[in-house]
Amino acid sequence: MDTAAILRETILDKLRSRVWRAGHRIPTERALSEEFGLSRSTVRRVLQEFKRRRLLTQTVGSGTYVTEQVHDALAEWLPLPGGATVSPAELMSARLVLEPAIIDMAIGNATAADFQRMDECNHRAELATTLEDFEKWDAALHEAIAQAAHNGFIVGVFRLMNEARAQGEWGVLKRRSASPERRLEYQQEHRALVAALKDRDAEKAKALCLSHLVHVRVNMLGH
Repeated sequence: MDTAAILRETILDKLRSRVWRAGHRIPTERALSEEFGLSRSTVRRVLQEFKRRRLLTQTVGSGTYVTEQVHDALAEWLPLPGGATVSPAELMSARLVLEPAIIDMAIGNATAADFQRMDECNHRAELATTLEDFEKWDAALHEAIAQAAHNGFIVGVFRLMNEARAQGEWGVLKRRSASPERRLEYQQEHRALVAALKDRDAEKAKALCLSHLVHVRVNMLGH
């Protein structure tokens, strides 16, 4: 297990064991960086994952705290088994199979609130000034589509895939491949996909989902 994974598991253990309870102020990025021998950017990336999962929250000028809904959020956590790592190629292969397959369920069960969340994710991604922010809202959009299926197992699987996306190798490849021009293309593809979902056009949505994922795979992996 790499050092970043050890930090992730240490934080999870403190939350699960209630050593760190709701409202607890956790150590600073600098302190965690020194304790685990990690760069500040790596610590920040790990903490961002916990914030996205509603386990931690940050108050500017004050620090990072355990959220009030920590125990509900922990119940939704689906970590990679045994701290295992997944290669970007493996992740893309899984996404190409799974994401188009849930389109019918998402279209059948999606509510107005689900579509509003998808629109918010697209809007936030388009406003993103850093690749890290864009990737955060890109992942959130795909998770929002999964949540529209309103099936707990599917939501868990997609959270697992987003956990894999948070691993370092995926981030390195995304930074190398996600030029401003490609980001714009991804944004246009995301908008078209959500429009097809809103129209309840399963055939079109599946085709758009598949073509988008193939586009990402070619840009990242070259095939």
